[in-house]
Amino acid sequence: MYALVKIDDLADNPTARVPVCLCLDTSGSMSGAPINELNDGVRLFYEAIREDEMALYSAEISIVTFGGGGATCVCDFAGLEIQPNAPTLQASGATPMGEAINLGLDLLERRKSEYKEKGVDYYQPWLVLMTDGVPTSSQEELWRAVNRVLELENQNKLTIFPIGIGAEVNMEILAGFSTKRTPLKLQGLKFREFFAWLSQSVSRTSQSTPRESITLDVEAIQGWGTL
Repeated sequence: MYALVKIDDLADNPTARVPVCLCLDTSGSMSGAPINELNDGVRLFYEAIREDEMALYSAEISIVTFGGGGATCVCDFAGLEIQPNAPTLQASGATPMGEAINLGLDLLERRKSEYKEKGVDYYQPWLVLMTDGVPTSSQEELWRAVNRVLELENQNKLTIFPIGIGAEVNMEILAGFSTKRTPLKLQGLKFREFFAWLSQSVSRTSQSTPRESITLDVEAIQGWGTL
């Protein structure tokens, strides 16, 4: 039924879409303040998109987590008029990051096929990768994820934002996911500041035309992240 609702929405609302996949670390090391701040940030992101009429009908958000339940699709791609409320994330378990990225890319490819089937245009998809540790994925699964992301990025079919959290994150691994964008380190637990910046970037994109080059507010990154 949910899939049918999404297909109907594409027919009823032909606005060009901005697909955003949040690939979020919910492993045990995110327990306590980090997961609470992450939940607050995601809620703020949803609220900001809902309050922007253009972004509301353009943005489609998917959330994939990696933690105790493995790689999990918490929310498939859909607009916030269909799934208006941010989920509450729980922290536990290991860090199967490779599996989560591959799942997110699979969901994206399926949604792009649905766009094409219904003749709905879309902007270059975004993948936001946030982690505070070292992946526990197999080397094969992690390299598969890296290679898929790099191939899409090189073809200008994906923009990835690798974000490191805390002192234990392996920034070298995050750097391997992009040849165009240096991974950023979140300052402390400034999740809300990051998601406020992300919502503004989505809003700016939704007001452009598909395939138009969008200049992101790099200076504003200094309010929440460091290189």
